[in-house]
Amino acid sequence: MALREYRPTSPGRRLATVLDYSVLTKKKPEKGLLAPIKKTGGRNNQGEITCRHIGGGNKRMYRIIDFKRNKDNIPARVEAIEYDPNRSAFIALLCYQDGERRYIIAPKDIQVGEVLLSGESVEAKNGNCMPLKSIPLGLLIHNVEINKGRGGQMVRGAGGFAKLMAREGDYAHIQLPSGEIRKVLVECRATVGQVGNIDWNNIWWGKAGRRRYRGIRPTVRGTAQNPVCHPMGGGEGRTGGGRHPCSPNGKLAKGGKTRQKRNPSNVFIIRRRK
Repeated sequence: MALREYRPTSPGRRLATVLDYSVLTKKKPEKGLLAPIKKTGGRNNQGEITCRHIGGGNKRMYRIIDFKRNKDNIPARVEAIEYDPNRSAFIALLCYQDGERRYIIAPKDIQVGEVLLSGESVEAKNGNCMPLKSIPLGLLIHNVEINKGRGGQMVRGAGGFAKLMAREGDYAHIQLPSGEIRKVLVECRATVGQVGNIDWNNIWWGKAGRRRYRGIRPTVRGTAQNPVCHPMGGGEGRTGGGRHPCSPNGKLAKGGKTRQKRNPSNVFIIRRRK
């Protein structure tokens, strides 16, 4: 799938690009797989902002995605490829042989009409889901479980993929998109292939308004704020901040370590991310 450019009728349109959505086959979502979303504006139940740069945006409905893929050994036909406003990846609508429909994250090069399976002894082809102990070494995978039966939590963004490097005892070694190599139980499931919509990362948004449509509010430089709002704020005229770049609560922004030293999952990390 390619990107489509606008005609330069305004400064915001001059460099802006958009996905051409040529792979999508259905516009309206499946009604039985929708749920409402309540907007928080980045605020907690006390009304305090706990997550900055969130608010506004177009109204959305949540698409219920099957991250577990636990309907084993029942063939499922790909009915449609759809757009999901809640994630960067596209989603695929599966119709199982017993009539049930479920959404999954659409893998790269998936086609309408293909038949997918999940289970321990299925073919290791694009879109099939199986435990890590059944996947051949070296294959690309996505939607990887951290805990058995909990559903995929890692590698779900557009164009993302992990690589199954090795198996040692009860654990598989997986190289994540960040470069980190982590141990995951071989009983945990993953989907074969790479996540689709690879061109997502190349979109040029062109203007702030397109970010606001997505519910992303502006980010203001720390040096442009008042000293009561940011550690780098204040001063007469333009300043360099007077210290290393940091967040409003003082955490370093360039390479500062934020991971807890005694995090229990440290024992599963073989090589740190780059």
